[in-house]
Amino acid sequence: MTFYPLQFEPILKERIWGGEKLKTILNKPIASTHIGESWELSTVAGDVSIVAHGDWKGSALTDIINEFPEKILGTAVYNRFGKQFPLLFKYLDARQDLSIQVHPNDALAKKRHNSFGKTEMWYIMQADDDARIIVGFKEKSNPEAYLENLKNKTLLSILDDIKVQAGDVFFLETGTVHAIGAGLMVAEIQQTSDITYRLYDFDRVDTNGNTRELHVDLALEAINYNTVETKKEYSKNSNESNPVVDCPYFTTNFIPLDGAISVSKSGESFTVYMCVEGAFEIEFDNSKLEYKKGDTVLIPAAMHAFIINGKASILEIYIS
Repeated sequence: MTFYPLQFEPILKERIWGGEKLKTILNKPIASTHIGESWELSTVAGDVSIVAHGDWKGSALTDIINEFPEKILGTAVYNRFGKQFPLLFKYLDARQDLSIQVHPNDALAKKRHNSFGKTEMWYIMQADDDARIIVGFKEKSNPEAYLENLKNKTLLSILDDIKVQAGDVFFLETGTVHAIGAGLMVAEIQQTSDITYRLYDFDRVDTNGNTRELHVDLALEAINYNTVETKKEYSKNSNESNPVVDCPYFTTNFIPLDGAISVSKSGESFTVYMCVEGAFEIEFDNSKLEYKKGDTVLIPAAMHAFIINGKASILEIYIS
């Protein structure tokens, strides 16, 4: 078996807050005017990624992992997670504010949902003027204050909001109350989990006049009521893997690519590249594959050496 870079059919999600940027900017195959998410790489039940090209075209990622777990995941990842793919990769388009929400940690998610928790990071790909995110509390809070402000529809008054621009990175540990604001397109990297507790949804209704379910009580135990520092500063040295996030669940580097880089991997982990600007190609085994802004590619752990070449901004993700 010759292992090669794997790209997948996007799994498109219609959302009440979604728009058309994933089509107009990233060229995703979208018909709806309310697509909020493109799941690029997923093994979430019911939303398993399908290979888009090559010898494995049409195959489910879970099937390939089951057949070649160490070759795809890497020896260290397989020893830690078995045949589970531990991360989920998305692009998001927020035409409106997302709901204010929180994700449980591993222990709580395991107890309640038999799931991973949901530590995540955001890379801001595009930001309209005055776009902002909501992250954490302005000052240390508590369950009583949270519930009182929720009841009085003043929750926003105790939450911190930050104006953002393209290139900003935010790392959100579980328990951090947050929302992506209107006018943002985001690359999101997270643990494999679809567990979200919705705290407040701005009293929005869908086309049938229904509000979305809130999870006020479930969130009480999940929330971190302390203030948090979420923005990550990072270097942007050309043709280098500049460290951005290094946590127990994933490592993310930023590569400003301008030319060619030879890459060597140990085989302990898969690598994922998300192209957030420009275009590049991967050269391997006398073959060459091309990628553009908005593409996401999984490099199986069995690929130990290859060359990336082009002019692009790339997020490099693996598990260390």
